Amino acid sequence: MKVLLLEDDFTLSKEIEKFLKTNNFDCDPFFDGSLAIKQFNKDQYDIVILDINVPGQNGLEVCMAMREKDMKVPILMLTAFGEIEDKLKAFNNGADDYLLKPFHFEELLARINSLLKRRAVPQQEADLVLEDLVISNTEMSVKRAGVDIQLTPKEFKLLNILALANGRVVSKNTISEKLWDYQVITNQNTIEVYINSLRKKIDKNADIKLIHTKVGYGYYLKNDL
Repeated sequence: MKVLLLEDDFTLSKEIEKFLKTNNFDCDPFFDGSLAIKQFNKDQYDIVILDINVPGQNGLEVCMAMREKDMKVPILMLTAFGEIEDKLKAFNNGADDYLLKPFHFEELLARINSLLKRRAVPQQEADLVLEDLVISNTEMSVKRAGVDIQLTPKEFKLLNILALANGRVVSKNTISEKLWDYQVITNQNTIEVYINSLRKKIDKNADIKLIHTKVGYGYYLKNDL
């Protein structure tokens, strides 16, 4: 397994590299975000680990650039920024997981293995269609009435969660578990933020609204007319 590591703390970078190598990972360390992007565009990686506050392009910019090239490679943010707003920025830029410094190396390994295991699970490949909404999991794209809709990776995953429920209500707890796995999102408004963002992109200009709320229960995707 090959890892791209972006970490500008030389000592920590060396410690992570050594730890990963003892666990049978090949690790390419970088201290500059711009250089990390250049190498990512040249090579193939199984997983990416990014610090945020680094020279060159910061970790969030690096994450976004990598997502433009590869929507499926797992990306783990490794940073000291722990506010909910920081996490949302990372997830919206394409991160799959978020680990705060300081951390235990065993937890880092557990997060890496979890992301790799999730990637290995066969993904839904058939197009999901509801009215004029088409979700393509092979092309990682969404169209409404033939018009491309740009979603963040988390929004895309959320839309899939709702679509695969086939009109059934999906609770906030279920969404949280599926969207962030074992991570605990303490602010329940976080789900509402994502739902509202999704509504603006999917339903705002459409006559038929597809994303609905069942107050006290959760959300569902359906033509209610």
